Amino acid sequence: MASYGQQQAEGTPVDMVIVDLTVPAGMGGLETAKQFLELDPEAKIVLASGYSNDPIMANYRGFGFKGTVTKPFGLAELSHIIRQVLG
Repeated sequence: MASYGQQQAEGTPVDMVIVDLTVPAGMGGLETAKQFLELDPEAKIVLASGYSNDPIMANYRGFGFKGTVTKPFGLAELSHIIRQVLG
């Protein structure tokens, strides 16, 4: 999180962040996204999860995410979401 803010301040912003919905014994994607969005309301955050039926995955935009990718995913899926989010 500190690195993201530092890069923004230095004029070398992060293009996109991918976070995992569930991190055992760690901060999950929802809380992480909230912190990123506090630093940068325009942050491009993609949610990754193996739980495709999770309500957050279904309503990802309502939580501030710009896209989702379901694990396991390959290079084609990852490339697609990057192009979709970054335009």
